[in-house]
Amino acid sequence: MLKFGKGKRAREDDDEGDEAGGGFGGFEKHSKGIGMKLLQKMGYKGGGLGKNAQGILSPIEPKLRPKNMGMGFNETEEENKKKKMGLLGSDCEGVERVKEKQRLWWWSSTTTTTTTKKKKEEVEDEDEEEEKGSSVVVQMVYDMRGPEVRLLTNLENLKNEVPIPELQYNVRLVVDSVEFEMERSDRDLRSEEATLERLKEEKERLVVLAERQRKQLYSMGEILSVPDQLEEEEDSKLDSLAVAEQFIELRSRFPEDFKLYNLSCIACSYALPLFIREFQGWDPLQNPFHGLEAVTLWKSLLESDQEFTASPYSQLISHVVLPAVRVSVINTWQARDPEPMLRFLDFWENLLPPSVLNYIFDNIVMPKLSSAVGCREPLCETVPIHIWVHPWLQYLGHKLEGIFEIIRVKLSQVLVAWHPSDASAYTLLAPWKTLFDSASWERLMVRSIVPKLQLILQEFEINPTNQKLDEFYWVMKWASEIPIHLMVDMMERFFFAKWLQVLYHWLNASPNFEEITIWHLGWKELLPKELLANASIRYQLSRGLKMMNQVVEGLEVVQPGLEENIGYFRVAEQRQFEAPQKAETQEAAMSFRMDDMSVKEVIEAHAQQHSLLFKPKPGRRHNGHQIYAFGNLSVIIDALNQKVYAQTEEGWSLVSLQDLVDKHHSSLS
Repeated sequence: MLKFGKGKRAREDDDEGDEAGGGFGGFEKHSKGIGMKLLQKMGYKGGGLGKNAQGILSPIEPKLRPKNMGMGFNETEEENKKKKMGLLGSDCEGVERVKEKQRLWWWSSTTTTTTTKKKKEEVEDEDEEEEKGSSVVVQMVYDMRGPEVRLLTNLENLKNEVPIPELQYNVRLVVDSVEFEMERSDRDLRSEEATLERLKEEKERLVVLAERQRKQLYSMGEILSVPDQLEEEEDSKLDSLAVAEQFIELRSRFPEDFKLYNLSCIACSYALPLFIREFQGWDPLQNPFHGLEAVTLWKSLLESDQEFTASPYSQLISHVVLPAVRVSVINTWQARDPEPMLRFLDFWENLLPPSVLNYIFDNIVMPKLSSAVGCREPLCETVPIHIWVHPWLQYLGHKLEGIFEIIRVKLSQVLVAWHPSDASAYTLLAPWKTLFDSASWERLMVRSIVPKLQLILQEFEINPTNQKLDEFYWVMKWASEIPIHLMVDMMERFFFAKWLQVLYHWLNASPNFEEITIWHLGWKELLPKELLANASIRYQLSRGLKMMNQVVEGLEVVQPGLEENIGYFRVAEQRQFEAPQKAETQEAAMSFRMDDMSVKEVIEAHAQQHSLLFKPKPGRRHNGHQIYAFGNLSVIIDALNQKVYAQTEEGWSLVSLQDLVDKHHSSLS
């Protein structure tokens, strides 16, 4: 065979080469020959390398590389494949172990064909060797036509499973390549469209920015023209109204720029000298109309929307209007004549900032009112105090509470010598009922009014034949002012007790029942509606009606007061059987409470006599005792020991009532 002959000739050529060249490893004749011995132990029998001693298949091809280029740099795919094929060795020639993503079928087919030819030659060599009596060797076939290498032991499995697999693979490669190009083109298109959209937005933004800057340049030019025009004119020719109108026009044309550049402060700098000139020598109490139009216009221009910040308008009023008001009020205004100040506030209340208005009330009006109330002599005054104090309620409100306490003391002094026949006391006190707190008002009634009304009722005579009602009218006039429980108690004890007794004696004297009925209804009509609405008063009237019915029915009438006396004696008899120790304890406690109240009442009466204020200081205590204000002094009351202590520089010292007054006057001096 051809392959056998080729191998034979190759062996003959090797033998000739050995003989001609002195043989392979001939140089070892000059050494101990250890190299040849080792090769022979490994199976070397002489000749070239390879199974058939054919030597190297192809010589190493020289290749010129660029300067400074390393081995393997920039090698082609074909060269890498050849190297990989060469690294497989003689036992697994044509087997590609490194799987590549893309494999060309013609390369795989050619490699497979070459491998198959080599296998066939090896099979023929094996046949020859078998003929020579050598051992049989089973050859392995590697199928590399598909994406993976397959090991075949039978050549029958080499048939194609699919028709033309090379063409199908190449078509698939072409389709994949086209799809990849299409996807890349679509991706590039979307990127370009996004870039175009961004450029359009950027262009629009720049156009808007350019337009805005153009408007700003125009508005700045128009705004700067107004100050330039005002500076060119003389100060004497400038008018606050004209200047305000120019800035108002600027604000209407450029509202955002007016607020951004705080042009209200610039306008205020022009208005301040004009206002100082126009309001020079102005008396707000005599001429409250002056400058109202200009101030109203400037308020709409300068007033800030922020409530808690000092606006330019507030600063303008504080520098111009407030000094004029302070001078006029301090020099000319009298608190007993509130009309000029009230008229000024009627026109200027809405124009004055809250800070300026509060300053006027706290530092100008209140000191005037407090001084006038403190210096007032109730017995010498003809004008009631509420005439010139009440008009300030709408402006001052709770700020007048301190003045109310002084007024209450003053009113108590007036009522010391008062008689219920004098109706002026009612006119003086009635306006203060809703202003004083309920406790203070009740205390005033108990000390100054109720005792004198009780005396009138005690002296009042009920006479059905000749009834005089003047004293009764004096008492009933106070029915709406005195607390209802005090009025009811007074009527039960001092009026109805006598009224029922008169009715009882009249019924026992064979009376005319028609006259008694008219008498009963007449008294009921005389009672004010506040008393008729009370259940106790209605009960007293019903007792009289019950007595009348008993007489008509022929029953015995019990004398009024007898049942109450019987009940009183029963209670007294029951108390006699109680423990004496418990009674003594209750009496001691009652005595202690009475002493406590009497001490405070004495001090308060003493303070009223000297027109001084006596009241507790809320939240202030010393050693468990409440601290009171006696004029300018701080005092405490030791109710258990019936002593009064005043605070001095050395501490709390024991004082008398006269010492309290003396120390108060010395603190003032």
